[in-house]
Amino acid sequence: MKDRLFIIAAGAVTGLLAVLLVLQGNPANMGFCIACFLRDITGGLGLHRAGAVQYLRPEIMGLVLGAFITALIGKEFKAGGGSSPVLRFILGILMMAGALTFLGCPLRMILRLAGGDWNALAALPGYIAGIWVGTIFLKKGYTLGRSQSQPPLNGYAVPFLTLFLLVLLLTAPAFIFFSTEGPGSMAAPVAFSLGAGLLVGILAQRSRLCTMGAIRDLILFKDFHLFWGIAAIFVVALAGNLITGKFVPGFTDQPVAHTDGLWNFLGMAVVGLAAVLAGGCPLRQLILSGEGNSDALFTVLGLITGAAFMHNFGLAASPAGVTPAGRWSVIIALILLIIIGAGNLAAKTLYSRKEAKTAAPANN
Repeated sequence: MKDRLFIIAAGAVTGLLAVLLVLQGNPANMGFCIACFLRDITGGLGLHRAGAVQYLRPEIMGLVLGAFITALIGKEFKAGGGSSPVLRFILGILMMAGALTFLGCPLRMILRLAGGDWNALAALPGYIAGIWVGTIFLKKGYTLGRSQSQPPLNGYAVPFLTLFLLVLLLTAPAFIFFSTEGPGSMAAPVAFSLGAGLLVGILAQRSRLCTMGAIRDLILFKDFHLFWGIAAIFVVALAGNLITGKFVPGFTDQPVAHTDGLWNFLGMAVVGLAAVLAGGCPLRQLILSGEGNSDALFTVLGLITGAAFMHNFGLAASPAGVTPAGRWSVIIALILLIIIGAGNLAAKTLYSRKEAKTAAPANN
């Protein structure tokens, strides 16, 4: 009962802070969006030049530092990695491709629904479908292998890099880019954003909050534990939007959204499948990075690379819709994800057969 109450509280606080961040200046329905914020950071560092989405979002820094501090205090900080880092990097790229087709991560999908953006109604079943396909691979034995313990310095690299980003934000050197218009120019005060990120990072680390995990566990085990946290985010954000007048139902003229239902569905299907294969949604990957998990860091680096790739090559969607090239990127991402999942199972089967043949003479 205590665990259930805690994850509900974690979700409720996350939903409340998402509403407050919008009231303080963040784009509408974007109190928290891991994909969007990583995309903005990518632009702020000059890795893409889409002028409307360039800002070093302090919420991301808060999430990582909050998870790091809590993991240290709770003796859960552990440097580890080496579990298929290249594949995780690729999965991060593909996950971002899907997110920037829908224009949001799974967390923003929930917040968009809570804000009345009915375009997310097409994305939700897509996300569930992608996760369902991923569970089929899990049932058949899909795995990226076990992480190995690493020197503590490896684990400390992420929080130190995060602190460096915070210094860059506060000092604003000439080589850092800041949007003067568009979503990147809309931001809550730095102190509030950082504090909100810290609090959610702490709660997400302790509760293991994960949008993908909530649906995966429902499908595989009929376990509602993580789902209660996600439901709490939606309920509290919905109530907050209704109270503050930010609930604007409809399909058209929604903030940072498009009305192409098919590609909203397919974009989030990519995110869901990639999240299962990588072992966590974008939020969970950030939290794991803060705990010292360098495998999750490779996924986050893939997300950043994916953001640069999508914007530099004109593949990212916009309120005007999904570009023809962007549609192909989603189709290719789905094909690659199936290949990764099926290839992993095939390699595992082949290895098992070789092991059996090697062991056979000894048994005789």
